[in-house]
Amino acid sequence: MLFRRLAEYFQQLESTTLRNKLTEILADLFKEAGKGEIGKLCYLLQGRVAPLYEAIEFGMGEKMVIRAIASGTGLETEAVLKIFKNKGDLGETVEEIKSAKSLPCRQAGVKRKAERKINIKEVYEILYKMAEAGGEGSQDGKIQYLGNLIKEVDPLSAKYIIKIAIAKLRLGFSDMTILDSLSWMIDGTKASRSQIEKAYNVRPDLGDISEVIKEKGIRGLGNITPEVGTPILMARAERMTSGRDIIEKIGKCAIEPKYDGFRVQVHFSKSKFNPPAGGPIYKKKDENLHLFKEDERFIRLFSRNLEDVTKMYPDIVEGAKKQIKAKEAILEGEAIAYNPKTGVYLPFQETVQRKRKYNISEKAKEVPLRLFAFDILYLDGQNLLPLSYVKRREILENTIGKGETILIAREEIVSTPKELEEIFEESVKQGLEGVMAKKLEGVYRAGARDFNWIKYKKSYASKLADTIDAVVMGYDLGQGKRTGFGIGGFLIGLYDPKKEKFVTVSKIGTGLTDEEWKQLKLRTKNQKLRTKPKNYEVDNMMECDVWVEPKIVVEIRADEITRSPVHTAGRVMKPSKSGSAYDVEVPGFALRFPRLERFRGDKKPQDATTVSEIQRMYGMQYG
Repeated sequence: MLFRRLAEYFQQLESTTLRNKLTEILADLFKEAGKGEIGKLCYLLQGRVAPLYEAIEFGMGEKMVIRAIASGTGLETEAVLKIFKNKGDLGETVEEIKSAKSLPCRQAGVKRKAERKINIKEVYEILYKMAEAGGEGSQDGKIQYLGNLIKEVDPLSAKYIIKIAIAKLRLGFSDMTILDSLSWMIDGTKASRSQIEKAYNVRPDLGDISEVIKEKGIRGLGNITPEVGTPILMARAERMTSGRDIIEKIGKCAIEPKYDGFRVQVHFSKSKFNPPAGGPIYKKKDENLHLFKEDERFIRLFSRNLEDVTKMYPDIVEGAKKQIKAKEAILEGEAIAYNPKTGVYLPFQETVQRKRKYNISEKAKEVPLRLFAFDILYLDGQNLLPLSYVKRREILENTIGKGETILIAREEIVSTPKELEEIFEESVKQGLEGVMAKKLEGVYRAGARDFNWIKYKKSYASKLADTIDAVVMGYDLGQGKRTGFGIGGFLIGLYDPKKEKFVTVSKIGTGLTDEEWKQLKLRTKNQKLRTKPKNYEVDNMMECDVWVEPKIVVEIRADEITRSPVHTAGRVMKPSKSGSAYDVEVPGFALRFPRLERFRGDKKPQDATTVSEIQRMYGMQYG
């Protein structure tokens, strides 16, 4: 398939906000793509050249791209900058220059270069080389790769190549829409979606999944099992507010402390490790994998949002080398910082200091980590996901040797509400968040939230017994004292998986310290957008001065959940009597007296509290 054809599909996708239409357009694209192409397409649709869990980024700022556009079009850098300031979009800028439509282009005598029919594979390989370029002189190399590519392609293709290079390919859909589209490609329905999603949760690599379906059909997904080096989407827990409710729901169960740290998935291989190819598309050399090697032992650590955090936590890496008794294993746990002098575990605010890119070894000595392992998902070629919790726990205990860094999470089996409440109260006294209750026969449901795991957290003085995780969607400019901060209030929302949109739940203007306001402004610096994203559902009353990308997750505490007609989380609309507009039929959910608890850099926006969760929490308030 020619890249020009893909660019036409990008244009179609960009022009619609209807999810079903997006699904159909993508399905048509996937049908048209050949074997060996569809995987590359899926990466490019994400604005990438590799799976999300591989830390391969283009690393190109606006100044570099402007130089590349100048190089690729023959226009002076100052002229490119002038057009960009007028357009506000680098993709549209290069399209206009390549089309020689603008006055500066005509004045400079810019002529359309002879365009070559370049296919998707060629573009992908150039973009891959550009992303991989590193070290001294890499910036000039990236500019040369991009500039040469711009010379060869048509204006529309150049527009989208630039958008991919600067991570601004906003087509208004998520990975889940792509899964729907792969199902639609098969038979024009979403009947296979659940089966595709189940495979994706074990191997969250759209390139690999799509290639398997294209080549082998839906039956090929049956061979997808855990693989060392490819993160598994982590299982999540439901909420409950009493020991009685938990016992009534799952009966006799295992109770573990609920640690307040970082969720970490450990991938370990003792023998020589051939990194997973990510399907037939994505391959990488051993030396570039950011893995720790010693006597051919490999350890790779992933966060809950699939970020490779191996280099951040060398103490856990060393512990894994010494304590894991297996050829290959994938296990999960919670990493918590502790005081090396007293052995006392530290609160999340101090643990979070370990999530850093610089001065890692110094901080590791100052604030060391312990990993409380609580599950094992794979061992020496055996897929453990379908096994019961009891069996997985037994295997875990036999896999972790004695040591100071990796400890087995404490477990107690209970069968009565009284036993559960006693353990819960003891955990709270010890400064923990609460407890996790686990169904004894429960399997590990990768990427799913269900009642195999239930979290029971301590109550607060407020009516709302738990915090929520929300996404920052935009902010208003500051007034008075906050003029200096440049931010005076911010809009937060939840992710609605059914709509694949972010819906609002509160606008927060109080409850932050001066330092928190400054930090929020700093975090939004590189996330600002010119217009509201297509996947934001916001009432006119909640419009913001500045919109930001949905990347910043915050933990919010509030007095209670209420109903509000101006918030869109759970809101239902009906046609007005005039038929020309819509009226609120069911008000949305909102937070009363919300306040920032902390920033959650360990969570993806899609991991934020969902509308269905907040609906259950709303019901819990009133029994």
